[in-house]
Amino acid sequence: MNEFTPTSLASPARLGKDVPRSAYIHVPFCVHRCGYCDFTLIAGRDQLMDDYLIALEKELERQVKTRREIDTLFLGGGTPSHLTLPVLEKLFSLLNEWFELAPGYEFSMEVNPAGLLVEKIDLFRAAGINRISLGLQSFDNEILKTLERDHNRNDIERVVEQLQDRFENISFDLIFGVPGESVALWKETLSRAVSLAPPHISTYGLTFEKGTDFWIRRERGELRQHTEEVEQEMYRMSMEYLPEQGYDQYEISNFAKPGFTCRHNQVYWNGASYFGLGPGAARYLDGVRTTNHRSVLTWLKRTLAGECGDGESEELNPEEKARELAVIQLRTTAGIPLKEFELRSSYDLLELSRSVIDKYHQAGWLEVTDEVVRLTPEGRFVADTLVVDFL
Repeated sequence: MNEFTPTSLASPARLGKDVPRSAYIHVPFCVHRCGYCDFTLIAGRDQLMDDYLIALEKELERQVKTRREIDTLFLGGGTPSHLTLPVLEKLFSLLNEWFELAPGYEFSMEVNPAGLLVEKIDLFRAAGINRISLGLQSFDNEILKTLERDHNRNDIERVVEQLQDRFENISFDLIFGVPGESVALWKETLSRAVSLAPPHISTYGLTFEKGTDFWIRRERGELRQHTEEVEQEMYRMSMEYLPEQGYDQYEISNFAKPGFTCRHNQVYWNGASYFGLGPGAARYLDGVRTTNHRSVLTWLKRTLAGECGDGESEELNPEEKARELAVIQLRTTAGIPLKEFELRSSYDLLELSRSVIDKYHQAGWLEVTDEVVRLTPEGRFVADTLVVDFL
């Protein structure tokens, strides 16, 4: 396997108007589909890993076309760390053929604690990965069982120590609002996470997505969802406690120490273009937003046959682009910079969405100045409602 070697020269593509500088690769394999999970994945079908690599190479040829320099690369899933060592080596070699990492790059990979071998961790580092997103979800064994995770607290402590010996930039993913989880237990989860000193923490409220096992079990009365008041109390605790511990909230669900915000996710929130490869992956190229087919088997069949693996595609008109840019920038605590927004979209935001902005400003959910429109702390609780109205 060839290691990634960051180039010392800037690509002429950097001068282009909308040349992608980022890529997302979706790895759909998992040991088990957790009951709350609505992501594109396939469990118990590891024999398809080699076919996946062949299909991914075909999609790279069709979408990326030539080797490109990029600033950020993100491997998500699924569980990318579930891939076998030989498949991981082939994957990293394939990516190295198509992407050259620019100086100061960010190369992220989602990792789960269960079954994570030291040999894999060392391979990640040798491949050029410099940011790990660790799917912990909780430190409590009973909550982990409820979430159907295949790791426990002992696994977490072992893996965190091994990762911290090799990586500086590690993010913890945590879930709040799990049935059976108290507010006090969530505070304990945050405290334990902070004690391990990761430079980045993401906190996500548990959602019951239609079609998932959790949705079905809730309808049967087997799982009881927390009230909105309890979920908001847990979220408020995150917004108050983590900044007190040195983690600035820079997006609705994300907190980071200075210098450790996720640069790849900021590509999305800034409305920039990016490549998206693998089943269910989304991409934004030349003003067109496309999502690959969400069925792993359908994507594999079509792509291996030399056909297009696209699912849905949409080309936004200028006003739709402007509204979408407003919505994704509103997720960040920095909000929407009005002058920059007008330069990029040719729309005055206050004219484009005046009634919505006035409505939520009066409600105390939006802060509006001559320079920026952004969510207030209270507004972050109702961000999904604002999004619908802005669109």
